[in-house]
Amino acid sequence: MREIIHIGQKFWETISQEHGLDANGNYVGQDDLQLERINVFYNEGFQGKYVPRAVLVDLEPATMDAIRASPYGKIFRPDNFIHAQSGAGNSWAKGYYTEGAELVESIMDVIRKEAENTDCLQGFQLAHSLGGGTGSGLGSLLLSKIREEYPDRILSTYSVVPSPKVSDTVVEPYNAVLSVHQLVENCDATFCIDNEALYDICFRTLKLTNPNYGDLNQLVSAVMSGVSTSLRFPGQLNSDMRKLCVNMVPFPRLHFFMRPELTAQMFDARNMMAASDPRHGRYLTAATIFRGRLSTKEVENQMLAVQQKNSSYFVEWIPNSVKTSLCDIPPLVSKYLFKRVNEQFTAMFRRKAFLHWFTSEGMDEMEFTESESNMQDLVSEYQQYQEATADEEYVDEEYLDEADDLEEEHMEE
Repeated sequence: MREIIHIGQKFWETISQEHGLDANGNYVGQDDLQLERINVFYNEGFQGKYVPRAVLVDLEPATMDAIRASPYGKIFRPDNFIHAQSGAGNSWAKGYYTEGAELVESIMDVIRKEAENTDCLQGFQLAHSLGGGTGSGLGSLLLSKIREEYPDRILSTYSVVPSPKVSDTVVEPYNAVLSVHQLVENCDATFCIDNEALYDICFRTLKLTNPNYGDLNQLVSAVMSGVSTSLRFPGQLNSDMRKLCVNMVPFPRLHFFMRPELTAQMFDARNMMAASDPRHGRYLTAATIFRGRLSTKEVENQMLAVQQKNSSYFVEWIPNSVKTSLCDIPPLVSKYLFKRVNEQFTAMFRRKAFLHWFTSEGMDEMEFTESESNMQDLVSEYQQYQEATADEEYVDEEYLDEADDLEEEHMEE
């Protein structure tokens, strides 16, 4: 069994229903397959109840109180609710350096307990927002701590990126760029989401006239459920977190993904969950996960046709760049993204606007400069590999540096 620890909440409502669990963790399903791999995300607790391997975190108590009072509030382990009292005030610096730093060891204690209760821990999932102070600052700090303590486990995030039209606070670009600076180094896979794109999917594809945050969360949790479905249920072509990273990440830094809402519409810009039009760039890799009893041959033929039809959107130097997985259990009824956020960041940082909210927490301006530079490098790397041809040779400089260091150590020994 390959277990996963998840940091977040809405996801659990979706997969609890898929595994046949009620709001108290009791099994009420009618298919044995629902329980076959339930230990991936759940621990079996007292009197046969199933308890999510979840850690719920915030820097203010209101969110935790709302989760406890929700229909699924009783399914979670009470000790795994961790919160402070003051909040992060929409400041990355408070979440990373001051308020978050005081709470992070308490969070790590809970994560360690959950990790110790697994037989073969595959990795961690973190759901967070890059616009606010807690999700960005504390989220970044938590990622670095987990990476430090569990360097060989897969670490993935579902990151809500600030969108041009749906905005809560003026300093969102600061928080986002400072977070991406950390995500590049401490994460294996980042699934980028923004609220504007989710609203567009609700309006254009799902025909909802007045979508609320519950509808948006349902879309995100459906994607999170889909990504993990081959690990949670038996199927013909299985995948998991590690296989996804191996097939989807051609270079270590380029691990930021956008998710289409439906596989059949995966190359339609209107169905991207991040407001970035793929027609303006090229795909490095793609992954498709089919749910339900389908013919493997039929799926392969369909995917071949899709790839041939959209071949101009793929780089030519990665052949067979679409990974396909099939799961028998059906569901219940990049670059321009970073460029956009970086432009907003630069416009504010050049004027030093609102900078005092961060420097007053002990941050140095140099950290802003480094984060901006890292974001620009990331955009340039995506551009470089997008325009590459199959004839060119590319060398991962970071990999070569590590190899040189290992060789020197070996010679010294």
